Amino acid sequence: MSGIGIGIGIVGAGGRMGQMLAREAHAAGFRLVGGTEAPGSPNLGKDIGDLAGLGPLGAKIADDPLPLFANADAVLDFTVPVATRRHAEIAAQAKCPIVIGTTGLEAEDLAAIERAARHTPVFRAANTSQGVTLLLSIVQQVAAALDADFDIEVVEMHHRMKIDAPSGTALALGEAAATGRKVKLAEVAERGRDGITGARKRGAIGFAALRGGNVAGEHTVVFAADDERIEITHKATSRAIFARGALKAAQWLQGRPPGLYSMVDVLGLKG
Repeated sequence: MSGIGIGIGIVGAGGRMGQMLAREAHAAGFRLVGGTEAPGSPNLGKDIGDLAGLGPLGAKIADDPLPLFANADAVLDFTVPVATRRHAEIAAQAKCPIVIGTTGLEAEDLAAIERAARHTPVFRAANTSQGVTLLLSIVQQVAAALDADFDIEVVEMHHRMKIDAPSGTALALGEAAATGRKVKLAEVAERGRDGITGARKRGAIGFAALRGGNVAGEHTVVFAADDERIEITHKATSRAIFARGALKAAQWLQGRPPGLYSMVDVLGLKG
């Protein structure tokens, strides 16, 4: 991947993921045009390169995202839902492609993203890893092939600082399994068990969320029947894989018409 000539902006540039995005973008030859942080952040006014440990790059951290979207060829957003809603609106206004990796999105957030996609190219993924994209496809196929004699459980583990659970990727895996089974996830999901819960419901899709240490992300989908079990696992050992996937998406969005895209589109897996 070579990003030479493509100007990248990063919202939430001071966070761990924001700094990782900056480092990976710089390493791949993208041009960093700047970043944003919330008003009052101690990082305001700093050089985005200094903040990411790269040395000065001549691009500052500001608290107003509009100029960033106006000057970038694509903006990367791994922030929080309330900020992502605003960023989607600004991207539409500036006609700037946006790559969204924010998790924990609710219906109103998704609606704002869909509105933005009418005016500019928008990429959204709960997980920008290429491997997870393939995992989603495999889970859907396996779920379609196995009937409800196979119970489905999605188990995920992340670092202690993650604020949402189950993870966006876990929920996406649940959706993939539900699609394979031709059911609605909302009607079969079991997202928490405590105390005397009774026997497991046939056809349920269960979720378990583990938190601890600095785990970048581990997801396992278990298909369990009497006397046999299939486990499909993806393990991320560094956030760098998410940054690389986001940058691949930013590069792919260049010249695309307005629309809502996913990693399936970027990897050419449709049809």
